[in-house]
Amino acid sequence: MKYSIIVFFISLFILFSGKICNAQDSISYYPRTFKDTTVDEYFGTKIADPYSWLEDNNSAQTKAWINAENKLTFSYLNKITFKDTIRARLKEILKYERYDVPVKAGSYYYFLKNNGLQNQWVLYRTKELGENEELFINPNNFSKDGTVSMSKKSFSRDGSLLAYQISEKGSDWRKIVVINTQTKKQIGDTLFNIFDSRISWISNEGFYYSTFDKPKDGSKLSVSTQYDKLFFHKLNDKQENDKLIFDGKEHNIRYLRAYITEDERFLYFKAAKSTSGNGLYIKDLYNDSSIIDTIVKSFNNRITILDNIGSKLLISTNYNAPNNRLVKVDASNPKPENWEDVIPENKNVTSFTKGGGYIFATRMQNVKSQIIQYNYNGKIIRKVNLPTIGTTKNFEAKKNDKYLYYTFTSFTYPSTIFKYDILNGTSELYWKPNISFNPDDYITKQVFYESKDGTIVPMFIVHKKGIKLNSKNPTYMYGYGGFNTSLKPLFYLENLIWLENGGIYVHTNLRGGGEYGESWHKAGTKMQKQNVFDDFIAAAEYLFKEKYTSNQYLAISGTSNGGLLIGATITQRPDLAKVALPTVGLMDMLKYQKFTSGAGWAKEYGTSDDSEDMFKYLLNYSPLHTIKKGVSYPAILIATADHDNRVVPSHSFKFAATLQDNTNGDNPILIRIETNSGHGGGTPISKLIEQVVDRFAFTWYNMGLNPFVKK
Repeated sequence: MKYSIIVFFISLFILFSGKICNAQDSISYYPRTFKDTTVDEYFGTKIADPYSWLEDNNSAQTKAWINAENKLTFSYLNKITFKDTIRARLKEILKYERYDVPVKAGSYYYFLKNNGLQNQWVLYRTKELGENEELFINPNNFSKDGTVSMSKKSFSRDGSLLAYQISEKGSDWRKIVVINTQTKKQIGDTLFNIFDSRISWISNEGFYYSTFDKPKDGSKLSVSTQYDKLFFHKLNDKQENDKLIFDGKEHNIRYLRAYITEDERFLYFKAAKSTSGNGLYIKDLYNDSSIIDTIVKSFNNRITILDNIGSKLLISTNYNAPNNRLVKVDASNPKPENWEDVIPENKNVTSFTKGGGYIFATRMQNVKSQIIQYNYNGKIIRKVNLPTIGTTKNFEAKKNDKYLYYTFTSFTYPSTIFKYDILNGTSELYWKPNISFNPDDYITKQVFYESKDGTIVPMFIVHKKGIKLNSKNPTYMYGYGGFNTSLKPLFYLENLIWLENGGIYVHTNLRGGGEYGESWHKAGTKMQKQNVFDDFIAAAEYLFKEKYTSNQYLAISGTSNGGLLIGATITQRPDLAKVALPTVGLMDMLKYQKFTSGAGWAKEYGTSDDSEDMFKYLLNYSPLHTIKKGVSYPAILIATADHDNRVVPSHSFKFAATLQDNTNGDNPILIRIETNSGHGGGTPISKLIEQVVDRFAFTWYNMGLNPFVKK
């Protein structure tokens, strides 16, 4: 049953009365959080949800609770004496000019640049790379505090028009603005209430986009998003006149993503019920009488069109090929039974891009990038030479381009841009960051360890040369393990401050990710989800066994699905780590599907509505529901944001309140609630700096360390 408004007023009275606890020196109480009498029933089992009122982020009571928790958290963090030292060093590290890869549109090259400490990246352009850079759009002027950002952008085919999205406070609900790139003036009206869409132009006539219906109650944070709709917006026309192309509700489809082939002959769109697997639809735009044709209706596999040669389609898919393959088929009869292999499946996971009339197959060999160049008939042209072991991004270009620009990075290799000659297969340095960092001072190891069920799992260990394996090294272990996402070797700038002060960084490649294809992914989903937690726990035990660290010097961290990982690890093995840092995590696995886009994750997790067995499985690991009374939990700094409409903040709110009410140890249980921010995208640098400062300060402090005091 739900509480009444009278009870809410009572809750305001007692909210700040405090709960005396045995917390560390600077915490003598936690805010007393009101409990209501809400009980939910699943297959005859009643589950209390006493903090369900925190799901209403707009209520005065929730806002009061947020203020009370933040007051406690920041009073604790601000007493850590070396916070200013971390901030100063972090700003020093960050203060260097950074570039993203240039992209040709019309007669200009466009690229993003940041001077190091700008809240948002700035869009520049030039006709000749390296000369006469012209500031084009500066999102730092969108708002005083940097919380309004430019997200996805798309140029028309001739480069004369640009459509870009604006996100406020990190929200996935956005606006679309169109400008003339010559005059920089807006064309037509702003489009509103666009939910995280692609923008796909057709000539200069207009573009396709997708979005959900606007929530009827006006709350865009927590209301469930159900079915995408695909629209065509004609330039200079009113948004209310946009033509509905495909209604997801009629086809029971949750997500739609529209694309246009480079020659603008075909509109195709991926349709999905969840974040894993999609159907594929196509329409021949050269034929006015053509209808939308179905290539694949099933949502069991991933499938997309890479390119076309006239009516011939090149399709990338894991259909009957878990590690992906490239096939060709005529658009007049594109069903799977007519597919012919161009590049067959390889033993390593492969993704495909194109550029300059060639195909590039990026293979992941034990989580390390390898690129093979092919012609359109599937003949190998060459293996692309890369600087070292690491990860490439943006290895693609338009069909007539002679060059492409790609980034290369690794744990101790700052992101660097190379220019690749597509015909000759040679790379030359285009841009290298001017950063005070010597990679020769550090070691990166890839190790393989045995998980609980005997599965061999890889992970990377990064540290300064010369450390002693004495079980006393402060260690920061990060994990994710879900949604077919591969954690590749990347240069994390903020980790420099951790590494240079003697810390070890550990990067785990758990099941549920995509490091070894679809089988690796499925081994960490639904009723196999426990494998992910077991892999993570086994990683820590490997570090203990090899004397890299011990449970008194281990911090565990994860974001979003990785926040779920940390929540589950905390409740299953509260003794595993000294510090836990779950960020924007899923904590209530019985109700996650009821908010925003959560229902789209059902294929990953299953839901409590599916069956009694699925309900019991989720209940058994749901972090919120596995907290035990009287347990001594690690020092925990939960992080979320008040405008996160992907993983709604009530997950973290309820988790924090329950932990604070049940812990029986000396370690602090705190929640840091970022205001005017979302799930992470578009967060201004100023806020990111403070988040990193607080995270590392909290970690070192609770390990009893001050790394800035010379021994």
